[in-house]
Amino acid sequence: MKKSRIIRWAALAATAAVSTAALTGCGGTGGSGGSADPAALEGQTITYWASNQGSSIGMDEEVLGESIDRFTEATGVEVELEVIPWPDLYNRILAAVSSGEGPDVLNIGNTWAVSLQSSGAFVPWEGDALEAIGGQERFVETSWATGGAEGQAPTSVPLYGLAYSLYYNTAMFEEAGIEEPPATWDEFIQTAKELTKDTDGDGEIDQWGFTLAGQRVSNNAHQAFVRGMQNGGELYTEDGKPDFTNDGVVTGVTQWLDLMGENGVVDPSNAEFTDGSQLPPELIDGRAAMMFDQAAGKTFAAAEFEDFGVAPIPMNSADATGKEGTQSHVAGINVSVFANSDAKDAAIAFVKHLTSDEEQKTLNAAYTSLPVVTAAMDDPAFDTPEMAAKKVTYAEHSQPMPLYPSEGQMETLVGEAIARLFADIAQGEEVTEDDVRAALEDAQAQMPAS
Repeated sequence: MKKSRIIRWAALAATAAVSTAALTGCGGTGGSGGSADPAALEGQTITYWASNQGSSIGMDEEVLGESIDRFTEATGVEVELEVIPWPDLYNRILAAVSSGEGPDVLNIGNTWAVSLQSSGAFVPWEGDALEAIGGQERFVETSWATGGAEGQAPTSVPLYGLAYSLYYNTAMFEEAGIEEPPATWDEFIQTAKELTKDTDGDGEIDQWGFTLAGQRVSNNAHQAFVRGMQNGGELYTEDGKPDFTNDGVVTGVTQWLDLMGENGVVDPSNAEFTDGSQLPPELIDGRAAMMFDQAAGKTFAAAEFEDFGVAPIPMNSADATGKEGTQSHVAGINVSVFANSDAKDAAIAFVKHLTSDEEQKTLNAAYTSLPVVTAAMDDPAFDTPEMAAKKVTYAEHSQPMPLYPSEGQMETLVGEAIARLFADIAQGEEVTEDDVRAALEDAQAQMPAS
């Protein structure tokens, strides 16, 4: 297999025209789509691209290596693992779709599912393939809904369930006399202001109320979605047309940017942060008091940091429900099989392994994520305060990101527009609501019509 070349978003439209028959395989031998005798799998080799879920690539290699060993022992199938950092993963996948030179099995961010489904490059989970992994009924309904476009057979299967939560430094809260985490957005801003201070008297702020990654494109897009929903706006119209400039979305994005701008509770240097892994050290070292994240507990555990609490994301109204009660998108990681795999049965057997009840308990406990199969949800490993908070958000206060083929392009364009505005704020420029609307108008102008 040649090293995948990196391609930009222009390739997305091209992937829809790639026919499965035109792709060339790079996996092992044999396969018909999930109905092979397990004994026939022995001796095959498949490749697996995993997303970076752990506190480090090394943690992923250890956790997944142990899972792969269990699979190989049971089936005789060898698995060649590559863990790919999040900033690289989507472009690597697009390159693999375009060239036909990809792995047999790969992880995807579940918000990419419909975009990638439109390429026709992945096995649809229906018929023998779906039966091989135990059927749709095993999976948590909200997780399964992220696998592809409504009304079509999904081309990805849920693997890890995630939801955004508010993580906070309990020692900093206690020192400031703050007894509980904020429940509303106004309370959140006030709490962040109380925790933003000059602690050594040199005239410079050295402790901030909140930390974020200003250049993390996907996170910016997620916040545009969540904050937009809370303010009554959506990123697409009901007929699937991009609608980034409605009042609700503009207000929500402005609220996000104002954390660094008008409210001044975020260190301007955060405008340069590109990766969510840069945020937990800010809480651990006492440079910031709060952050939003999907699964920071594993990083805190690796650092032996215990002075943290977890709470739901603040809403405009503490008792909000429905769209206005959105605290997270239905976040998580899915797994897909390339339709051109020469070892399709072995690849599907591996997906069955990863989504089995026992592996779901083991893997999600290691990653402080939620199981996506109902049989694993009640395991004691998921009764911690962190997991309990996420269960409620996941079940009652989350909405799926827009299920349209252009969603991936939306994430990039909206996320990059917000990143540029954060950079402007860090340079001392004032960013107004009109500036936000203009930036989102420019992003929308680059989108396909539907």
